[in-house]
Amino acid sequence: MILPNGFRYALVDDSKKLTPEQREEIYAALTARRDVCWAVAVVEHEEIDRVNILRASHEAMRRAVQALAMLPEHALIDGLPVRPFPVPHTAIVKGDGICKSIAAASILAKVTRDRIMIRLDVEYPSYGFARHKGYATELHIERLKIHGPCPIHRKSFLPVAQGLLDFAS
Repeated sequence: MILPNGFRYALVDDSKKLTPEQREEIYAALTARRDVCWAVAVVEHEEIDRVNILRASHEAMRRAVQALAMLPEHALIDGLPVRPFPVPHTAIVKGDGICKSIAAASILAKVTRDRIMIRLDVEYPSYGFARHKGYATELHIERLKIHGPCPIHRKSFLPVAQGLLDFAS
């Protein structure tokens, strides 16, 4: 995400501190602006299983930057450095709470993920994806125990990978 010089939008903050409604509002505001250059990228569950969640997150970052209408000269990244990366970058631990551009990118990523999970909830209504968004909540674990993993569950998702789920198949 490339924000314009002097960008000001008071609501932009660490996505974890915002309500889903606030994130949706910010998403709509950011993506509607012509002076904001943005892109999101998705890594599917099969690839996450193949490379692991951290490497998949890094790959999504690379793909998102490469999908921008223009490459930035330098990028700010939440967390630790990503190697390789298509442009020079600075990694900032807990950057989504410090830097508006990282926070804004995090909001776009989270809203995109939430929307995907809401669509998957229609396809797999027994799992409650619209409520837990795929996170390892009590509800998610409970539904996995009842129904077992569905085709979109990552085999590397710890409750699935442990093979300890007692479900009727």
